[in-house]
Amino acid sequence: MKVIKFGGSSIADTNKLKLAAQKTISFLESGEKVVAILSAQGKTTDNLIKEAKSVGFDSIVLTSHYMEGYYETNSPEREVWLDAIRENLEAKNIDIKLYLGNEIYMSENIIKLLEEGKATTMNNTSYVLFEMPLNAEPLNLYDIIYEMQQYKIVPILAHPERYSFVQQDPELIYDLIQKGVLMQANYGSIIGQYGEKAQVIVRKFFENNMIHMLGSDVHRQNTIYPKIPEILMELNELIGEEKLKELTTINPRLVLQNKRIDIEEPHKIELSFKEKLAMLKGESLRTMLMNLVRKD
Repeated sequence: MKVIKFGGSSIADTNKLKLAAQKTISFLESGEKVVAILSAQGKTTDNLIKEAKSVGFDSIVLTSHYMEGYYETNSPEREVWLDAIRENLEAKNIDIKLYLGNEIYMSENIIKLLEEGKATTMNNTSYVLFEMPLNAEPLNLYDIIYEMQQYKIVPILAHPERYSFVQQDPELIYDLIQKGVLMQANYGSIIGQYGEKAQVIVRKFFENNMIHMLGSDVHRQNTIYPKIPEILMELNELIGEEKLKELTTINPRLVLQNKRIDIEEPHKIELSFKEKLAMLKGESLRTMLMNLVRKD
């Protein structure tokens, strides 16, 4: 099955919608099974970029999802989209730097996807942003990380605080960091945008040197960017101004420049009894007790 996505200026008016429909029909007539996705119609992309700029961002890495069999817009096609967005911003005198990346859904084919130009690293560097299934730890996780590193790739795990199995066993992230994986938390997690569990765990990660950069993970207007000032104040109180600058400015810049990131030694997380209960909300009493016994 092929998934094709149209958004922004490509569907801004009736004529452009017709062109998108004709392209979809051409795929169907060639015998392919197609799912067409329409998003960010009209000025949505412009407005998102303006939101980012208004709260201090001067650069954005466009990390669209890549998932085999579902989200498969390849790198050359996304380069065309990126150039079009840049031209549009330049015409409107909106000064912000845009870079290409992907958030790649973990796959045993990740090296092949990169070699074939289907997915891409962050700004064509050695850094790759990837994500795991939210609710099940992949059995081949360590094998895939090892393979990436054999190809001199530095893996960056997206939003570690949001995985349910990490919330139950945050020591997994400590172990991954020791094996050379960097961690990118979501800005919104610290204020509870993804629930109490993610909020509790990300705070622990920050306190124990287990987050190396931050991402907006924005998909819609008026969601995360208007909250950035509040989030930065919260993080400044938690980790201090110097560390905050490292996570929001210095380390992301090193990624884009393909330079080494030297990290502080992480500390193993210890959850209080209250925090463990927060992690176990919504689970059966039997599962809750088993987890508490196993962790203690």
